[in-house]
Amino acid sequence: MITKSVIADLPSPPPRSADPAKLAAEIIERLTYSIGKDAKVAKPHDWMTATILVIRDRVIDRWMASTRQTYETGGKRVYYLSLEFLIGRLTRDAVSNLGMIDEVREALNSLGVDFDAVTALEPDAALGNGGLGRLAACFMESMATVDVPAYGYGIRYVHGLFRQQMSDGWQVELPETWLANGNAWEFQRRESAYEIGFGGSVDTIGNGSDETQRCIWKPQERVIATAFDTPVVGWRAKRVNTLRLWTAQPIDPILLDAFNAGDHIGALRESNKAEALARVLYPADQTPAGQELRLRQEYFFSSASLQDILRRHLQQYGDLRTLADKVAIQLNDTHPAVSVAEMMRLLIDIHRMDFDQAWDITRATFSYTNHTLLPEALESWPVPLFERLLPRHMQLVYAINANVLRHARKDRGFSDEKIRAVSMIDEAGDRRVRMGNLAFLGSHSINGVSALHTELMKQTVFSDLHGLYPDRINNKTNGITPRRWLMQCNRGLFGLIREAIGDDFMDDAEKLKALEPFARDAGFRARFANVKRDNKVRLSNLVARRMGIRLDPSSLFDIQIKRIHEYKRQLLNIIEAVAIYDQIRSHPELDWTPRVKFFAGKAAPSYYNAKLIIKLANDVARVINNDPTVRGLLKIVFIPNYNVSLAEVMVPAADLSEQISTAGMEASGTGNMKFALNGALTIGTLDGANVEIRECVGEDNIVIFGLTAEEVAQQRADGYNPRAVIENSRELSQALTAIASGVFSPDDRDRFSGLISGLYEHDWFMVAADFDAYTRAQRQVDSLWVDEEAWYGRTILNTARVGWFSSDRTIRQYAKEIWKAGP
Repeated sequence: MITKSVIADLPSPPPRSADPAKLAAEIIERLTYSIGKDAKVAKPHDWMTATILVIRDRVIDRWMASTRQTYETGGKRVYYLSLEFLIGRLTRDAVSNLGMIDEVREALNSLGVDFDAVTALEPDAALGNGGLGRLAACFMESMATVDVPAYGYGIRYVHGLFRQQMSDGWQVELPETWLANGNAWEFQRRESAYEIGFGGSVDTIGNGSDETQRCIWKPQERVIATAFDTPVVGWRAKRVNTLRLWTAQPIDPILLDAFNAGDHIGALRESNKAEALARVLYPADQTPAGQELRLRQEYFFSSASLQDILRRHLQQYGDLRTLADKVAIQLNDTHPAVSVAEMMRLLIDIHRMDFDQAWDITRATFSYTNHTLLPEALESWPVPLFERLLPRHMQLVYAINANVLRHARKDRGFSDEKIRAVSMIDEAGDRRVRMGNLAFLGSHSINGVSALHTELMKQTVFSDLHGLYPDRINNKTNGITPRRWLMQCNRGLFGLIREAIGDDFMDDAEKLKALEPFARDAGFRARFANVKRDNKVRLSNLVARRMGIRLDPSSLFDIQIKRIHEYKRQLLNIIEAVAIYDQIRSHPELDWTPRVKFFAGKAAPSYYNAKLIIKLANDVARVINNDPTVRGLLKIVFIPNYNVSLAEVMVPAADLSEQISTAGMEASGTGNMKFALNGALTIGTLDGANVEIRECVGEDNIVIFGLTAEEVAQQRADGYNPRAVIENSRELSQALTAIASGVFSPDDRDRFSGLISGLYEHDWFMVAADFDAYTRAQRQVDSLWVDEEAWYGRTILNTARVGWFSSDRTIRQYAKEIWKAGP
């Protein structure tokens, strides 16, 4: 047995070389001895794995050094709990952050292997859906970059969300098989395994006094959570942090008695039930079974993560009373909100603290990021389901709630109405546990993700909780990592910027401001335009390969890529396309701006209207793209299976960025930041971070339209009449009539009648109310596009002025103002 003292005396390995010749030799060695292939017969995926293993060695050196440094200095750790981490491909990211892109490329070239082709083989990790998951990934990279010791915690989904295919224009959901051939970046940690319970009963022992009475939860079901670790490399490899994902295993993988008795399916029942926890992201929750699985997933990863956090703290410090001094736990939305109740259970039932001490430690340790103002997106669970699945946690929720409500009534004089609003139990209709309220009350900090969103949060979904605890809500405007979303995905622009202003912006994105004078430089504008055209050619080639559609890169590339949801208003964009289609045919004598409208995004499997909007986009595309009278002036393209890798091609190619959500409904957005950083002009409402983007880039360099959040609220309060609005807009009325009557769906003329009639009847998302303003804004874009020099001057200023939206800045604010962690 090797003792700790002997380990401490072992020398550290020498730094591994970045010399291309030595890298090439190591790749051949790994190909031979780790993969078992001769270079003469190796396939592209073999070269990919061998390359990852060689790069991984260099990452591991820094990973272990980072871990040792945190342990030795006693630095505070941040734990980021998120049901999603949309990390994308990792190889190029790691190589770039190690500063070895050129060396690895040269090493592979010497072996006759193309670096870009190899890295393109890596599957996208199917660990997220949209902006929330991508934000978590950007934050993990930025925490490592700004030297904040951190763990990310989530679930290692086998199939993730789903792989989206199109069948006659309809979304079809298929399993995403990203783990089918293993994942060379991850490490299984068999020692980090924890028992997770569900159901059962709660017994009370002791003589009934508060000092001796204890509750013992006896779960009916138990599974084992086992950790898989992935290193997350910061810029210049200053720090490497850990993404720890949990997979579920049964206590007994097979019931042999049942199997031998012939019940082969029943024998695997427990195994299948456990594995279901880590199979699919966001199982449809329209059924009781779907709701139960989703709650099980949320508790599963929350409990495993907290047990791991407490074990690590006790191992290093030996006393949980110091937890909040050394640990900061960030809840990314309400998905891990059950962690508040689980922390109380662990502290009270397992570690024998009294209620008040446990509650003080819990609140001091947790903080919560809210991502939505949509009431339906603030999760709540039926009390019977919650109590059946987590009986001890239900007791603790009631106990916490009683504590809070007594304070609200006795100390703050809250009325019955306000008491009902701040309660963790929703009494309207069937009683439900409000996870947003649990997260709020169990945290010392609650942050919004844009200035507008934070103020609206105080006024709407958390207005009464804000009144009860007015010092808790604060703003942390979202950001994106400029490494992935400029330096890696847009190498042409990255190189052009470096040549113009040097390398300082690589370490501080706000130094992109040095690019501003080049917006007036005709030569630089021309080179900037050439880079944009190269990116548009790349996207056009992708569309041609995947979809057989030929595009003209000289057209204006108008792109809307995001989760398909009615509040994001892809429908508004499609209706405007129908209207302009009619105008082009009616007025062929006019000079129309050639335009390609791109869409990409996934609809939740149970969200019928969102799936119908995808079908409408494809039906409209089929008609317009095949109409010779349009002369190629307008094309519509819906690219299936939107993911990080597709975004990395689409974002650099965009001329126009569609950020057109109903004002007051988008918390922040991060796509708006990515597009602006890559030199696209934004057309958008004053919603989410669009407000702050306008402040940064200037009113002349963004196209804003539509109702403000205040005006939307006023319209709804005043009894908005969409039918009158539609009837007073000739272009809108004609476009809606064409869609509803089956012009674009001749095989089923009533296909879209319900979707369109909904606009006449209620139009909650103000599509009709904003339509005319949107069309005027689009014609303003046409006018701007005609003046090429002025257009690129504006887009260069967008790139120059959005460095503030770096996730490095966001994380530094979290670290200083919420977590009290890092340098």
